[in-house]
Amino acid sequence: MKKRTLIFCGLMIAGMASAQQQGIINNADSPHVKLKSVNIGDCQWTDGFWADKFKLCEEVMVPHMGEILTGDIGFALDNFKIAAGLKEGKHQGTNWHDGDFYKWIEATMYVYAINNDPNLLKAADEYIAIISQAQCEDGYLSTQTQIPDVKRGKQERWSNRQLHEMYNSGHLLTSACIHHRITGQDNFLNIAIKHADFLCKTFMPCPDNLKRFGFNQTQIMGLAEMYRETGNKKYLQLAEEFINRRGESAAAPAPYANYKHIGDMVQERTPLRKAKEAAGHAVLALYYYAGAADVYAETGEKALIDALDRMWDSVVNHKMYITGACGQLHHGVSPKGDMVHEAFVEDYMMPNAHAYNETCANICNGMFSYRLLGIHGESKYADIVELVLYNSLSGISQDGTHYFYTNPLRRTLDKKMDTTDYAERVPYIPCFCCPPNLVRTVAKANNWAYSLADNGLAVNLYGGNKLATKMLDGSNIKLTQETDYPWDGAVKITVDSCKTAPFDMMLRIPAWAEGATVKVNGKDAGLNVKAGSFAVVNRAWKAGDVVELDIPMEAKLMVGNPKIEETRNQAAVKRGPIVYCMETPDLPEGTSILDIYLPSDIKLKPSKDPAFTDGLTTLTGKVLVYDDQENQMYRSLERKPSMKKLQTQFVPYYAWSNRGKAEMSVWLPLVWK
Repeated sequence: MKKRTLIFCGLMIAGMASAQQQGIINNADSPHVKLKSVNIGDCQWTDGFWADKFKLCEEVMVPHMGEILTGDIGFALDNFKIAAGLKEGKHQGTNWHDGDFYKWIEATMYVYAINNDPNLLKAADEYIAIISQAQCEDGYLSTQTQIPDVKRGKQERWSNRQLHEMYNSGHLLTSACIHHRITGQDNFLNIAIKHADFLCKTFMPCPDNLKRFGFNQTQIMGLAEMYRETGNKKYLQLAEEFINRRGESAAAPAPYANYKHIGDMVQERTPLRKAKEAAGHAVLALYYYAGAADVYAETGEKALIDALDRMWDSVVNHKMYITGACGQLHHGVSPKGDMVHEAFVEDYMMPNAHAYNETCANICNGMFSYRLLGIHGESKYADIVELVLYNSLSGISQDGTHYFYTNPLRRTLDKKMDTTDYAERVPYIPCFCCPPNLVRTVAKANNWAYSLADNGLAVNLYGGNKLATKMLDGSNIKLTQETDYPWDGAVKITVDSCKTAPFDMMLRIPAWAEGATVKVNGKDAGLNVKAGSFAVVNRAWKAGDVVELDIPMEAKLMVGNPKIEETRNQAAVKRGPIVYCMETPDLPEGTSILDIYLPSDIKLKPSKDPAFTDGLTTLTGKVLVYDDQENQMYRSLERKPSMKKLQTQFVPYYAWSNRGKAEMSVWLPLVWK
């Protein structure tokens, strides 16, 4: 790789870019949102799990990814240089590689919001200048059509929905809005405005041949944010137009569509407002739903939110894995008979070894739930955000430089790898959409930790941090949160300064946290603390007040709905928000993960393993080993299986495959004791 072009300061430096005024979703003025985003950077991790992950993101993830995308491996920057006439060559990489670059710039801005490193801003400005030169005079910008492709030659604008022009557009608009909020500069925003104006001119009114255009619909989120950033209502109108057109003409395939990319595959067989279940490509669907939630936040249309509530229920209660992951199959058929891939399929169809669970889909699940958290103000949505954040770290190695695209729940060494499957995490994935998506999520997770309510604030996520923000009435508040969560359930929140009038502090009590308690200044808060809700403490707060939340962190055996055939008579281990798995480095040599059985009375004790670098908690206990397996399709059961006990450990699912090639399983056959 060529020499790094970005210099990172290595330590988080207190301070914010002074121009920053809004949250990662600028819903400060959205009329149909109950919980508003805090300003970008108002919450900063100080110690513990997320502080460590942010530091790794700052020092390793973002600069390492920059080396890839600006270098000779990822060649994303080269594509912009060629389109700008600054370099000779042809387009390399996927049709959505521009979007990967925009996501990485967005990640760098979240880091800059915390450390104020001028080198980050200088480098970003240099890249933005190249992007500006690459933009067409009419505002169009997608390098895969602007320059000939290495393999396919010249491709025409809007000629094929798989060119991902809309996907690139959405990430361009979103990244530019974030850049503007944090820096106050308009160099990137001006590019976005020119492009958004081009989209409005092209699609309003929309010619017949483009009415079904679009594959991955990130442009809806991007346009909604552009409306919030600029106040230009035509951007919101176009975002709503893209929602309205979906599902209008599924029976009439357009010339640019092929059998794989029509109907349920791209959420066009049924209009969203009439849809009963999540369908098709999981990333497309969840970006779509997240964008529609942004539009609802501005319009308040009941039919739209009713549909989104159905989609959330369909995903979370019928199609989501225990890890928060989504997209059950790489290739399959929708309930209505359409060919789909990387997709939602039938309810309760949850394969383990062949689970697809693209990292992007998992992250989009969190994005969708975060928006519904704001709209409805209910803690169950933050539960999903938390579940996704922790367990989707399976997509990146502990050193921050290697990636998974898919996230199965069982892996055996004889698994035949598909195009995006890897036996171990790899340093570069040719389809590079997931790594920058995950890295930007780690970089911005601090901005999801708190929300602002009408008369106070909500604590959505737990982790060592400091909060210094303005509440919705304009008053200042500063808090310090101390905890070793998720490894320990004790959370201490100290009020450093606040207004004198009473206000609410809303503490999320996770749905799994039965028996949680809340104290204020050492005394019981007198609340009915209910799992799966916000515990609301209302009082006249003063500097020095201390809230103590104690969340039981018992390791539990989890079982699936009996309709999930793939988990019948099996159990998984979960402690707090962390899902655990068994991995062959913790088994005797020659023992397969398929030889392990889980006794129902297993006693699991928290422990530490120095092989893992982030201080995670493992769980130790005795499992059963069945050492009489035979490699036959079927065989008669002639005698009671012989099993022996084995003391071993379970590791967090997100940390598997950090000790070499391994077999792994989340679900294990259950032996009742």
